[in-house]
Amino acid sequence: MRKYFILSLLFVLAMALCAPPASAQSSGSVKGICTDSDGKPIAQGTVEWIGLENAHKFTLKTNNKGEYFSLGVFTGDYDVKLSKDGKEIFKFNKVHVGLEEKSLDFNMMIEQANSAKAQGKTPEQIKAEEELKAKAAKEHNTIAALNDKIKLAGLSIDAGDYDAAIATLNDANQIDSTRDPIWALLGDAYRLSGPKQTDSDEKLKRYDMAIASYQKAIDMRSASEQAKKETDNNQKLAGYYNNLADAYAKSNKTADAVANYNKAIAQDPAHQAKYLFNEGAIFTNTGKVDEAIAAFDKVIAADPTRASAYYWKGVNLLGKATLKGDKMIAPDGTAEAFQKYLDLEPNGQFAEAAKGMLTSIGATVETGFGTKKKPPKK
Repeated sequence: MRKYFILSLLFVLAMALCAPPASAQSSGSVKGICTDSDGKPIAQGTVEWIGLENAHKFTLKTNNKGEYFSLGVFTGDYDVKLSKDGKEIFKFNKVHVGLEEKSLDFNMMIEQANSAKAQGKTPEQIKAEEELKAKAAKEHNTIAALNDKIKLAGLSIDAGDYDAAIATLNDANQIDSTRDPIWALLGDAYRLSGPKQTDSDEKLKRYDMAIASYQKAIDMRSASEQAKKETDNNQKLAGYYNNLADAYAKSNKTADAVANYNKAIAQDPAHQAKYLFNEGAIFTNTGKVDEAIAAFDKVIAADPTRASAYYWKGVNLLGKATLKGDKMIAPDGTAEAFQKYLDLEPNGQFAEAAKGMLTSIGATVETGFGTKKKPPKK
């Protein structure tokens, strides 16, 4: 009995020694060369061997020659994917790895030709399509990044933090410096930041930077064939010229300001009243009375309902008044200008000032009810 037990035990031990360890698995090796559609090595690419049966995944990097290699890859079927910078380039499905070395090259010149043949296209056509897709994807990502910058800069401008807006927009130009809306918004940030500067040199510098930014925006849009196809292209250009003119005006460069308001009119004649009014404001602020009156007359001709044009015409006419004894003699049309303003905006921003000026020249103030208010006797 004892002898039988010993023999049985020896038989079990012998069988155990013959069996492979439970945890051991068979493995092989993989290697390959990765080249692009021009035959150049794909360096620093990623080759992933993803097991279909065993959930194992092997991630390998290509060297500067586009080569990859690995030992210890378990036998079985794998999907093998090549990618670069997070973008998948090509994928092989169900590649078998045995005990022998497995060689798998990613030759994109060959794969592109095979794809072209399957689609009935030439390799050149396939390559052109891939390049267009890559370009479109890059453009999409660029626009998304720029839109984020524009939104952030706009919030900073609304909050009066112009320096933050300038920094954001300069960052945007580092991404892509060929977009006219970025330069135009940068011009806005510099122009609006000017009045906040306590140093006169810094203030002028801000306006100079605004001028340069607006001019870049204008040059880019004017040279863009794509922009010319936009239905609102002329209006956008007119807006750039208008803001450029304002920057010149704030720099005390009146002639340059007027020239650019006129360019805005040429681009957008339907809204010329707005640009002519801005011209009139410049002439008023610089004491050029005759030029201001002429500008406001043009505003009135373009838009007879623009009440403020009548008021400022009256103000400039009053600037040409003379004294006869102690009586102020205003030029013809002064009272009519102020009265027309009151007709259009009887409770407007300048209503009380207009009434006071009518009184100062001894004119009758007509109310909106058709009655007349006599000026007080002196």
